[in-house]
Amino acid sequence: MKVVFAELTYPHMSSITPYEYDVSIIIVSFNTKNVLRECLEAVERESKGLKVEVLVVDNKSSDGSAEMLESGFPHVRLFRSQVNLGFGAANNVALEAARGRYLVLLNSDAFLQPDSLHLAVQHMNEHPEVGLAGGRLVGRDFSWQPSARMFPSLRTDLFVMTGLAAKYPKSRIFGYFDRTWADQNVPAEVDWVPGAFSIIRAETLARTGFFDPDFFLYSEEVDLCRRIKNAGYKIWYWPDIVVIHIGGESSRQVKSLEMSSAGAQLVLWRMRSTLLYYRKHHGASAWFTKLMELILYRLIAFRNQRSSEPRRQIRAKEYNKLAMLMKEAWQDTNGGRISPPRPW
Repeated sequence: MKVVFAELTYPHMSSITPYEYDVSIIIVSFNTKNVLRECLEAVERESKGLKVEVLVVDNKSSDGSAEMLESGFPHVRLFRSQVNLGFGAANNVALEAARGRYLVLLNSDAFLQPDSLHLAVQHMNEHPEVGLAGGRLVGRDFSWQPSARMFPSLRTDLFVMTGLAAKYPKSRIFGYFDRTWADQNVPAEVDWVPGAFSIIRAETLARTGFFDPDFFLYSEEVDLCRRIKNAGYKIWYWPDIVVIHIGGESSRQVKSLEMSSAGAQLVLWRMRSTLLYYRKHHGASAWFTKLMELILYRLIAFRNQRSSEPRRQIRAKEYNKLAMLMKEAWQDTNGGRISPPRPW
């Protein structure tokens, strides 16, 4: 099935239709042809014994992803967007059409491991109080990735940005956001899980609604999990559900001393979403978020400008640029009050 659509926003669910499937697996793809094929092959392997539908939303890819799906995976329900809708709004398109009792959101660069889908369904069946859950995210080498988190705050943001969280991962204070102090082999109730893999009870979204389309990229899953918890459901992390995720989190931070235009764009998007999130859920804290980041960037830039070492000078320029991007994000969102027109 192929549906071609323009950019749309979707209201909250008002009712649930009879379930036709055990699971609806929803994948958003943007120029990820090769890994998308691998992702779908893993889905086919792990779907045996379950009644599963697969829905893929193609965000106007230019690498032949949609054509590959049509020829190689004709059973997949393909939705082709005329524009890049971003993560949340693209998922909303498939959520509107999904007819599964459970909804699995899966990144195109994430691969279900043996028994992961069956375990996810089993856990949800056994825990009706859970509205959304995630599993253990690992790299191809099975190295651990942050898989279960707590809601952000000014304090935890400061710990992450200053490097204290990375320096003292076993501290319950500094490692609070990513729960790096916890035993990752132990199931736990958490605040939110990354969007690379999650399983959601369809009846939960009937109460909370879909993703807020104001978030083009970043913070959309945090916002959804907060609304799910506010509706009285729990969010859980189950480590026996293993999913390989090759994307990691490199786009969240400036890793090198030379920021590319694409990297700057991602940082700007992260800043916009951060301001939107704080304004929506914490009001005036959006202003303090901007102020905290600006002060930190300026201090780091000033410290490095005093050195004659070339690498330190480059670092100073990078952090001055980050300060400029935060000012731009503040202006773009009117202090977190509005979302710029999509696509960002």
